[in-house]
Amino acid sequence: MRLTGFTDFALRVLMYVGAKGESLSTVEEIADSYGISRHHLTKVVHRLGQLGYLETIRGKNGGIRLARDPGEINLGAVVRQMEDDLALVPCLPGGGPACRIAPACVLKGIVSEALSAFLKAFDGHTLADLLAPRRKLARLLGTVDA
Repeated sequence: MRLTGFTDFALRVLMYVGAKGESLSTVEEIADSYGISRHHLTKVVHRLGQLGYLETIRGKNGGIRLARDPGEINLGAVVRQMEDDLALVPCLPGGGPACRIAPACVLKGIVSEALSAFLKAFDGHTLADLLAPRRKLARLLGTVDA
């Protein structure tokens, strides 16, 4: 199982912004800190704002910050909302056309069980868990220590 780059970037943005605390962050500084595309991050930040995870402040001194407490941001929910397609094989819902062996196939159930276990691991954690080493994260990311 693999997360898309979009979801990976979303989790990284949340970690960066969370490590900064109440201070505002910009897409440019996040992109520079991680060495990733500013263009892609802009889309990610926009989506996180739409979903209510980020507060966006426009203007000359604008930026972004968390819109919720890190303990209220469930990683499983973020993953589900950021991933367009969690169908690991074509026979899962949203995965494609019907399969010839679907009426006798056991694989679909096993893959579905594996996906559930994968997501359950994320469901058991919040952004607060990712921010536990906050000082170290802030230092590694080059942010002001929150």
